[in-house]
Amino acid sequence: MASSAQPPEVAGDSGTDGGSPAGSGESFGDRSLNQGLSVLVGLALCVTMLGLGCAVELGQLGQQLRRPVGLLLALLGQFVAMPLLAFLLALIFALDEVAAVAVLLCGCCPGGNLSNLMSVLVDGDMNLSIIMTASSTLLALFLMPLCLWIYSRHWINTAVVQLLPLGAVSLTLGSTLLPIGLGVLIRYRHPRAADLLVKISLWSLLVTLVILFILTGTMLGPDLMAHIPASVYTIAVLMPLAGYALGYGLATVFKMPPHCRRTVSLETGCQNVQLCTAILKLTFPPELIGSMYMFPLLYALFQSAEAGLFVLVYKMYGKDSHKPDMLGEEEDTDISYKKLKEEEVAETSYGTVSAKEDNSIPMEPTQTAI
Repeated sequence: MASSAQPPEVAGDSGTDGGSPAGSGESFGDRSLNQGLSVLVGLALCVTMLGLGCAVELGQLGQQLRRPVGLLLALLGQFVAMPLLAFLLALIFALDEVAAVAVLLCGCCPGGNLSNLMSVLVDGDMNLSIIMTASSTLLALFLMPLCLWIYSRHWINTAVVQLLPLGAVSLTLGSTLLPIGLGVLIRYRHPRAADLLVKISLWSLLVTLVILFILTGTMLGPDLMAHIPASVYTIAVLMPLAGYALGYGLATVFKMPPHCRRTVSLETGCQNVQLCTAILKLTFPPELIGSMYMFPLLYALFQSAEAGLFVLVYKMYGKDSHKPDMLGEEEDTDISYKKLKEEEVAETSYGTVSAKEDNSIPMEPTQTAI
């Protein structure tokens, strides 16, 4: 009974510490749209995971497993760098326990599908991008609850951490394996249908985030949105930006080529916000999490905007400097091709001489006859 009475007190206290204000969680939970929002979140997660599975080819997966650089980068980026970054930001900005858990949960999530789309726009390595997203999603089944357990120790004496549903988190992660496996099967059996589903999942990602942002803002109300502390908005801006920088630095340490560095950078900074939203929505009591349910949506907004700036800068500057290298490679290829053709012509002319000698053979008997 004591533990069931604690969450409302936490929601009320966090209003003074910069978290969700008192009563925000109750109004959020009493909304008629709440149930529909839960269904939308679950469907969005299923479509996203299905699209991720459709992007995975078994042949490429086997090659990556034989040379598991992508798997290692996904492990270091998503479950070492990003959780530590989220933990440090929560400490630096002195977040209360509710906001800290929301930030930690987002930092411990695997990579999202947005990175696959952005990797295409910056001429990245798509195979590496897809393998990193898929492998981090599978690793999250075990490593995400572990990271949450490790980094939430600082707030262990608070009710929100004591109620942290690690079992429910694992169950939610496990439920994503079914659409991923179905997507892999569709890719294997029906490649064209898989390509279509990948496009649908990417567009549904953008549409769903917009709908969630609008519905959640409507349910919480502008007054309650204003109670989200400025430090949370600041973290939502800094965290993806720092993730992109950490990913690029990580790829540089591994001495990867520039297009792979851009890919790893985007893979590290882009989190699976659909998964984070689903866990917050489906596993935490609304009166406990309150307005902090908005954090993954804020993160999605800023990670998309910053990735868009990344793409814009690359299109304006990076691509022009990349073209001469490509042209140089094409010229070298043309020169080598010309040399090869000259050698083939020389060999052909030699064959022609032998053909003339064949023509001279019938003349010899004529001279002999004379």
